[in-house]
Amino acid sequence: MGLEADMNDALKQAMRDKDHASLDVLRMIKTKIMERRTSKGFTGEVTDEIVREVISAYRKQLQKAVEEFQKVGEKGVEEAAKLTFEIAYCERYLPKGLDAAAVRALVTERIGSLGITDTKQVGKLLGDIMKTHKGQVEAGDIKKLAEEILAPK
Repeated sequence: MGLEADMNDALKQAMRDKDHASLDVLRMIKTKIMERRTSKGFTGEVTDEIVREVISAYRKQLQKAVEEFQKVGEKGVEEAAKLTFEIAYCERYLPKGLDAAAVRALVTERIGSLGITDTKQVGKLLGDIMKTHKGQVEAGDIKKLAEEILAPK
């Protein structure tokens, strides 16, 4: 059973349980998947990988929105809490990310194996890591770590 079918089952269950918070998240994700499916230039099937990409992009949007609502202060607390729930719900369908120590070890190992010596070559490192660990690490985190490791001392 694919990821999209799992989400359809979860949607039906949320309807039966009258779980409005989960319904909102699932409906939004399904809308984003439909937008992707009907986008110009898209052909073929919606695979689990595409569904994960859509969910990941939506989670990033939510994370940025939470930051904005937190800046507002007390007025944004309720909305930030709702978005935090949605982020946690999205993470059910995404692969578990690597912790900070594992990311640092991965970046250090790949820098050595690729022979990268300065920050101008970070793009090469980024491409290599994102091929093998897509969805488990953030590109921004890799770039920041690589620049920190490669910075002249």
